[in-house]
Amino acid sequence: MTPIITAFERSPDGGKGLARDTRVRWALEEVGQPYEVRLVSFAQMKAPGHLAIHPFGQIPTYEEGSLCLFETGSIVFHLAEKHAGLLPGDRDARARAITWMFAALNTVEPPVLDLTTARIFEADKPWSAERLPLVKDRVRATLDKLSVYLGAADWLDGAFSAGDLLMVSVLLRLRMSGILDEYENLAAYVARGEARPAYGRAFAAQFAVNAPSAS
Repeated sequence: MTPIITAFERSPDGGKGLARDTRVRWALEEVGQPYEVRLVSFAQMKAPGHLAIHPFGQIPTYEEGSLCLFETGSIVFHLAEKHAGLLPGDRDARARAITWMFAALNTVEPPVLDLTTARIFEADKPWSAERLPLVKDRVRATLDKLSVYLGAADWLDGAFSAGDLLMVSVLLRLRMSGILDEYENLAAYVARGEARPAYGRAFAAQFAVNAPSAS
């Protein structure tokens, strides 16, 4: 059965690959699983039909027969368990890869999202100029530790895994801020993720929906 995911009818990022459906598309491409996409508008995301799948009215969702999932971490984990290629066979290595999935979403992403909020949605606030440097410092404090751990390695724990997929997806959100470029090894790490053919296909699919010429 071909799974169905939901994505923005018109993504706020204009197709730059930052919308969370790109993470799910990437995972599907990595494991070679064909999929279908149901595009939803912002109004449709708050309609009863979509809320029955995603109680918080967001994207992406994942439908596979009677199974309905939301949250990218959950969806990627499901795909990694169901298909070979995103989790190691060794028990301990598998547990470490899953740990990095949690770390990407629970430790690294929150300050990154806070920076996005501060730069875009709070820029006009009278206290923005004072708050923004503090937010950036919190991001750097997290990246300092991640950079030290990664060192000169290609991936977080041996071979590429679902942990890397989610971590790269999170770090991509920092590119426009310039902070990622302060960490040579992390910038190279993200570039390696983007260079994977599966990521290229996922990005192209998301971009095709949002390209200026798209109707």
